[in-house]
Amino acid sequence: MAFIATSLARIKPSPTIAVTQKAAELKAAGRDVIGLGAGEPDFPTPDNIKAAGIRAIEGNDTKYTAVDGTPALKKAVCLKFKRENGLDYTPDQVHIGSGGKQVIFNAMIATLDPGDEVIIPAPYWVSYPDIVLLAGGHPVFIETTLESGFKVTAAQLEAAISPKTKWIMLNSPSNPTGAAYSYDDLKPLTDVLVRHPHVWVMTDDMYEHIVYDDFKFVTPAQIEPALYARTLTVNGVSKAYSMTGWRIGYAAGDAALIKAMAKVQSQSTSNPCSISQAAAVEALTGPQDFIPVRSDRFKERRDLVVSMLNQATGLKCPRPEGAFYVYPSCAGLIGKKTPDGKVIATDGDFVTYLLESEGVAVVQGAAFGLSPYFRISYATSDEALKEACTRIQRACAALV
Repeated sequence: MAFIATSLARIKPSPTIAVTQKAAELKAAGRDVIGLGAGEPDFPTPDNIKAAGIRAIEGNDTKYTAVDGTPALKKAVCLKFKRENGLDYTPDQVHIGSGGKQVIFNAMIATLDPGDEVIIPAPYWVSYPDIVLLAGGHPVFIETTLESGFKVTAAQLEAAISPKTKWIMLNSPSNPTGAAYSYDDLKPLTDVLVRHPHVWVMTDDMYEHIVYDDFKFVTPAQIEPALYARTLTVNGVSKAYSMTGWRIGYAAGDAALIKAMAKVQSQSTSNPCSISQAAAVEALTGPQDFIPVRSDRFKERRDLVVSMLNQATGLKCPRPEGAFYVYPSCAGLIGKKTPDGKVIATDGDFVTYLLESEGVAVVQGAAFGLSPYFRISYATSDEALKEACTRIQRACAALV
């Protein structure tokens, strides 16, 4: 009898983590590898935030906290939502978890019964479907296109909703595409959702502050007050504040849902790290002026990568509105052969070819539910990006 639960057969390890680990292994073995798979900023955590963590340690702020977050951090989150999004929440409507992933996991465990459906636009962040499956739900995918800017249309959303639908997950700006929904993009979707009161909205706004070209970020609860009571707005400090390792995510929504999520967390990790929570308070309430400066650096990198990839044979790279990813199409390379005669039949074949021939590690589009594409993270140095894109151009040119 197999000891491991059969339910685990439905899910897979994170492919983005696998790519990063593979690149690290090759580097350790002496290979010249440029890793473009990691989804985290290369900038350090700002000094004032680190200092807040140090003060917490020195002040012996190292005990258990309330299960779903300290009063100080919940207050800071409420202030953030009011200041930046015009949304009013009270502390009993706020949940703090050990990263955005745990917050989403808690919400799905707390709400999904077997057979409940969750609508997930593709391409999607790799963890969404597996979290839904672990919670006993059924992912329903809506495929977007490069031509639509990788955004769901109102007609697609309407067609995907069924009596079993419990949630729709929206991620803007998106991982993996960088696509961001404007007010005009979201309003038709919120109009559809108003007509279906049994459907709740989970919006993952983790990349809210990494937007370009004067893009104005909006979130569904801002656009349609009728959705406020059934929207869970998820965010965190990982991306904007370069705090991926501190593991703090947060969400705001209906108080009964938040209470249920705390119940789940009380029987798993219990409270997030007390030191990280203290640092997150400083992140949300301290100086914010470094954020647009760092976004400007990401914009320069985006422009560099988009320009160079669009000069590569067979690639088509759209210009994203936010985040720090590009999601180029490699459709023009499918069916071609490598110099040693291997056929590029899938985007997985292409990324394997890039790694083996040129030492560039990227993530295949199949991991995000839409092929034939691949994801590049440009959260690394200009020099590494220039060299990586030069290698990609060379690899594409070598295919016949």
